[in-house]
Amino acid sequence: MTIRPLTGVRVLDLSTLLPGPLATLLLADSGADVVKIERPGIGDEMRSYTPKLGESSANYAVLNRGKRAYAADLKDPAQRDRVLELAADADVVVEQFRPGVVDRLGLGYRQVSAVNPRVIYCSITGYGQHGPNTHRAAHDLNYLADAGLLGVVADGNNKPALPPTVIADIAGGSYPAVVNILLALRQRDVTGAGCRLDISMSHNLQLMMYGYFATHQAGGGWPVPGKELLTGGSPRYQVYGTSDRRQVAVAALEQKFWERLAELVELPAEYVDERGQEDTVVKVLAARFGAQSAAYWRDLFDGEDVCSVVVATFDEAVEAGLVDTDSPDRLAGDGFDVGTLPSPVAPALRRPPGVVGYPALEQLPEGDVWSAP
Repeated sequence: MTIRPLTGVRVLDLSTLLPGPLATLLLADSGADVVKIERPGIGDEMRSYTPKLGESSANYAVLNRGKRAYAADLKDPAQRDRVLELAADADVVVEQFRPGVVDRLGLGYRQVSAVNPRVIYCSITGYGQHGPNTHRAAHDLNYLADAGLLGVVADGNNKPALPPTVIADIAGGSYPAVVNILLALRQRDVTGAGCRLDISMSHNLQLMMYGYFATHQAGGGWPVPGKELLTGGSPRYQVYGTSDRRQVAVAALEQKFWERLAELVELPAEYVDERGQEDTVVKVLAARFGAQSAAYWRDLFDGEDVCSVVVATFDEAVEAGLVDTDSPDRLAGDGFDVGTLPSPVAPALRRPPGVVGYPALEQLPEGDVWSAP
């Protein structure tokens, strides 16, 4: 029998929507027992999103499968105290309120650590626990804008493009939360003490901007929208249109890839050294790619080391096996099998596919909830 790495770890999840629930999903996939507390009635707001998968949204089902969900009114002292009892026996508590809110509810780090000194208490916020923006309402796009990251890629009208997914929530929230929780659990193994984790989504975006900071420190200044190596300033790293209104993503950064690409697309010799004439080479390559269809370029690049591919649709990515997706099927009497998301944990150590269902929202019962997963 395979023992998953977090078997026996108890996680109390007070978070909603995406960053916290995705973090606790990865912990659950690794074997943790996750109990999620939601508002009475509608529960986590994400349950109401569309499209639906049964009574809840598909998004909620994917992010919260394998957990248990209980309703509790945290403004009711009796119900709040019941949740505090759960926190007293938890290894990890994850919350996502604005700074100060959970303290006023009586479930902040000070209150929880008083009854559970070994707790790993993880707070995920947009701007951290301290600073001028801590109480500002914001979403992923706002964090990217505030951090300066959104503006480094711009179109011909100097307008930033909308990101293809939520970057700050996941790369600045969920994954840093998981990494720090695991580090804190290891630290607790050594010291016996718990700790408070302050996960700021906007601040964690700085890690994704390491190259811009390095360039600035080396005297190169701050990034110019659309003019940096990876943001449109180089013909080696571009998206080019095809004759059938598709696109080719070119990332031939290394010289060997660039030179082979130049051969295949028959780039005139005077443009192979693009330095000082980047805009001209971009236009020349745009004309070359625009003269042929996506299928032509896909066939030409097949088997070649040129770091250039046709931009796939989701259908094509799934068919090629680059994206795994399970079609949820109703399982009689048990809800839905919503499959699994990719996880850093080896498949043999994760919760196996086929674990059924997202949690139905039940009233928080009396007694030892942790002993009845």
